[in-house]
Amino acid sequence: MSAHSEIVDLQNRMAKEIVGQSDIVERLVIGLLANGHLLVEGLPGLAKTRAIKALSKNLEGTFNRIQFTPDLISPDITGQEVIYTENGQNAFRFIKGPIFANIVLADEINRAPSKTQNALLEAMEERQVTVAGVGHKMPDLFLVMATQNPSDQAGTYPLPEAQMDRFLMHVRVNYPDEKAEGEIIRLIRAEEAAQNAAKKTGAKKEAPVESKLTSQQTIFDARAEINRVVVPEAVEKHIVDLIFATRYPQRYSYELRSLIRTGVSPRGSLALDRCARAWAWLRGRDVVTIDDVRTIAKGVLTHRIVIGHRAKEHGLKGDDVVDAVLDSVKAP
Repeated sequence: MSAHSEIVDLQNRMAKEIVGQSDIVERLVIGLLANGHLLVEGLPGLAKTRAIKALSKNLEGTFNRIQFTPDLISPDITGQEVIYTENGQNAFRFIKGPIFANIVLADEINRAPSKTQNALLEAMEERQVTVAGVGHKMPDLFLVMATQNPSDQAGTYPLPEAQMDRFLMHVRVNYPDEKAEGEIIRLIRAEEAAQNAAKKTGAKKEAPVESKLTSQQTIFDARAEINRVVVPEAVEKHIVDLIFATRYPQRYSYELRSLIRTGVSPRGSLALDRCARAWAWLRGRDVVTIDDVRTIAKGVLTHRIVIGHRAKEHGLKGDDVVDAVLDSVKAP
């Protein structure tokens, strides 16, 4: 089976466990393929945690969950050196924190203050953690999915811009529709019935069949294929135009200028290029189109734009501002 077929099979297996939230499933797969991290925003109970668990259950590797709380401190995430005695001598040993896993769920990241949030910065960007002057490498396959509650909820701390920029994509999770709501009820009811039946019979919960686990090598093979996806010159120019429209919105209109305070960094243009290639590859193509770029642009740019006072006054979100950018920069 080809890498593409195996990745599509992984996505389909995840989709069976996540009803009514197809966007988060697809974005998780794109994040995995583009070697980036995801920031998922939504109210509690919208299957954010369930989605990352579905990925970890179907993928070869380790999974850790970090529950962010106001009293969480950096060593609780990265790990720390502890002193121990060996042969009558005191020595230090590094005890790895939960960040050292292939798939990491940083749950409710904005429940902790900025100092604690920043413990993720080096791990996400440099793929290592430095403790007491010594660097400790992260696994080759390393994905962080951070969830955050809407900032208007009580007890939340906004993420600093430097932290936001480390996330490849931002995914907003909304309520499911009526049909999906019914399917969710039936799915959970069936899962609970199966668990109760297993308890009555004393049967142990079946472990995942090894052949159904997607190997890490498959992910690396898929990334190698995505690196060979072609981005035509016209498409590359459109990526640049979109990025520069966020930096110099006055070139397009006063209205757009009033919506944006700070534009997107070069890290954003690199992310848009990587995600567009992954998006095209998932659809079985080896050439990126302008539609690919515009389709994925909102997820890549929303959290990187610092919106202006006028946008806030009108109750606009980052998604709305990206829509305004896409309307201003017409597709050729």
